[in-house]
Amino acid sequence: MTAGMEARPGGPASAPSGTASSGTASSGTASSGAAAPAGRQGQRGLMWALFGGNAAVFAVYLGIGQILLPTQVGNIDPGHKVTSLGVITGVGAAFATLLQPIGGALSDRTRSRFGRRAPWMLGGALATFAFLLLMGAANGLLLLGVGWVLAQGAANLVQAALTAIVPDRVPRERRGTASAMVGAGTTVATVAGGLIASRFVDRLGWGYATLGLVLVAAMAMMVTCTHDPRPDELPAPASSTAPNASADAAPGFREAARSFLSALAVPDFRWVFLGRALIILSYFSILGYLLYMLDDHITGVPSGMRHADAVVLLSTISAVVSIVSTMIGGPLSDRLDRRRAFVGVSGLGMAASLLIPLASPTWGAMIAYSVVNGLFFGVYMAVDTSLVTLVLPSEGDAGRDMAVLNIANAGPQIVSPFVAALVIGLLGGYSALYVVAAVLALFGAATVLPIKGVR
Repeated sequence: MTAGMEARPGGPASAPSGTASSGTASSGTASSGAAAPAGRQGQRGLMWALFGGNAAVFAVYLGIGQILLPTQVGNIDPGHKVTSLGVITGVGAAFATLLQPIGGALSDRTRSRFGRRAPWMLGGALATFAFLLLMGAANGLLLLGVGWVLAQGAANLVQAALTAIVPDRVPRERRGTASAMVGAGTTVATVAGGLIASRFVDRLGWGYATLGLVLVAAMAMMVTCTHDPRPDELPAPASSTAPNASADAAPGFREAARSFLSALAVPDFRWVFLGRALIILSYFSILGYLLYMLDDHITGVPSGMRHADAVVLLSTISAVVSIVSTMIGGPLSDRLDRRRAFVGVSGLGMAASLLIPLASPTWGAMIAYSVVNGLFFGVYMAVDTSLVTLVLPSEGDAGRDMAVLNIANAGPQIVSPFVAALVIGLLGGYSALYVVAAVLALFGAATVLPIKGVR
């Protein structure tokens, strides 16, 4: 996954006070997609499309990552399931991380009568579906791993285009609300993905196919029911408007890599990137091993309840709380025009929630953890996503830069399986993992302090 989850539109013609000097170019913004969604009706349609699209993408990530993939790995290699799962998920996330900025940059530069994002969203969804079918047919770890690498890579092409929709189409004053819809969709995915996957633990192939079809259907609705602005309706990528740039000169590898990562040279963007990476690493260190925790560590799981169903129940509790806090936190941050305080407090709350199962590794404590963690994670995802949209260096390169930010979502998934396996094996089991995850969340909360361009 890439529990993420950003978006951001062309802002008003003049850059807001307090934003980085490298922020949006006013010349392209006034006529950009930010102004395109006229009227509340158009905005409502786009908001619900953002909700559904993100729910579908993350249902694939979370349904497979939480239930289908751990179950299949456990069936194939029960004696080494923790290590095997860590290798497969880590390699898959590494491949996805490489494709995020590439896919975002390609969609920025796509010139198509269907729009610049739509071909990548629908084409990537179809490719993801095909690779998920391959996973369902796998009888060995190698084929399973190859299938997950390819499926996650294709899904990240979808996500790279999807996360650029808010920068393309949503005005600055509506970004908190748009981010809340993105966050709510992501949260619903923790339930929907797990619920779908848990129905197919004995028929894994059907589970993979069902999640793939959900993604294809959601992207088909996105591209047919919302307007993907034509290239001439949006600002050009900043790199294509450089004063001495030759339209025919192909950049070398070093120049291309520098261009991809140029957003990290902006201090505010860099701090947001680091904070997101730490919070996601904390979150996925726990989430990726939740099924195994219930198997091996947590006591008092109700008699007769399958552990896959227990994962779904915990995810549902967290999701309900998270949706409420997301829908309150995002619009409230718009109203108050405050982002940093919301992000910092929610990171602290996530750290505190991890002390609950540390103190009491019981089923009741896991329910309490799900409530508290869901409360703060919902606020975090809504407001941090909005914060991200306000520190992007260039409107025209929104797809590329949002995809770079999504490395902070996918990158921690590369290392989280290895970190979690190392902590569990060498530092005291699951209790040590809770401590490490809490420390990571604390550091993630602290990264809002140096941010200067956003209140």
